Amino acid sequence: MGKSYAIKLAEAGAKIVVSDISQEECQLVVDEIKKNNGEAIAVKCDVKKKEEVESMVRAAVDKWGKVDILVNNAGICQFKPFLELTEEEWDRTLDINLKGYFLCAQAAAKEMVKQKAGAIVNIASIVMGQMGKGMAGLAHYSASKGGIAALTKTLALELAPYNIRVNAIAPGAIDTPMAASVKTDPKALEGTLAMVPLHRMGKAEEVSNAVLFLVSEASSYITGSVVVVDGGWLAG
Repeated sequence: MGKSYAIKLAEAGAKIVVSDISQEECQLVVDEIKKNNGEAIAVKCDVKKKEEVESMVRAAVDKWGKVDILVNNAGICQFKPFLELTEEEWDRTLDINLKGYFLCAQAAAKEMVKQKAGAIVNIASIVMGQMGKGMAGLAHYSASKGGIAALTKTLALELAPYNIRVNAIAPGAIDTPMAASVKTDPKALEGTLAMVPLHRMGKAEEVSNAVLFLVSEASSYITGSVVVVDGGWLAG
């Protein structure tokens, strides 16, 4: 989904820092953006590590002088029964899915405060307590995504005086590599689609449309919200 967000925002005129733990994967996205006459750079970053996050933000400032937008998207998801979940698996999930968001938001917000403007979008999930949807085998993932929703609302309050808006998006079943195990299991796919009124998995581009809306002036009076993009799953 991160690739889709980067391309969508570049098409809208944003200058993009594509970041991931894989420099090669980042560069592939940058190359695609540049082919379409966009501007982008690739920066390797492990969001668990503060010094790498700060280096990523510094790269954006060094290149373009400021940071206007942050999309927090890094995440992992591994099904594991709660009673078998190890401390290491719990820590790794929370470190990437929640601590990483904190580190990136703090580093970017410190730059946004200087210009008294900015927009942060955190990618959460419908699989979190706040949205009233749990899922067996995802205690660690659900906790991290619920934490993202709570973090989003708190940051919206604290950063509003600086004209920095903070929102989250809660995607449902989106057709990405993370959902490969669902797509390759006919029973799992059938069960998933049975929960979705639109009876299909979403496309990354459909989440990107929500990202673009939340970072644009079209959403200038929206902050502290969790926007659900789930094909109606939570409505059922």
